[in-house]
Amino acid sequence: MDEYIDIVDKHGNPTGKSELKSIIHQKGYFHHTAHVWFYNKQGEILLSQRSAKKIICPLMWDVSVAGHIDAGETPKQGAIREAQEEIGFTVLESSLQPIGVFECFQSYDNGIIDNEFHNTFIAEITEPLSVLKRQEEEVEALKFVTLDTFKNLIEHIGEDNHFVPSNKTYYELAWRSIMEKLA
Repeated sequence: MDEYIDIVDKHGNPTGKSELKSIIHQKGYFHHTAHVWFYNKQGEILLSQRSAKKIICPLMWDVSVAGHIDAGETPKQGAIREAQEEIGFTVLESSLQPIGVFECFQSYDNGIIDNEFHNTFIAEITEPLSVLKRQEEEVEALKFVTLDTFKNLIEHIGEDNHFVPSNKTYYELAWRSIMEKLA
């Protein structure tokens, strides 16, 4: 789907302009995304495997839920919509705890220039995997991993091809934020 997304400047500030996602990625315009790291009371983090149909990093594991913030949406509204679309989970705005906005500026061999600001949240999920409904175009599989397993995966980024190659400090902050929340 080629939705309209708000364009921001190199500092993440609104420009007042919007464009189709395909054009944003073609031209390398800066834009916002929403990321949600879900955890449960058992001390597990929900990981999402990117669909085989994805153009970027297919079949790699990543954040629980992520997606572009549509034109006119707030980061929390985008996070709520993405959680519903990608895994069929309704998260309340009051449950979303912001942990930061992270720059992720990458270019890919297929011509996509992805200059994103990840508006990142953590939130508790109370549903078991069996009731979550994957959006097949976005999500190949879902799994819960323990905090220790997640930490081990972070420590081996780039070695096992498990996680999307990304800023290690981003994953570490997610892990640390969830650890603090569960302490």
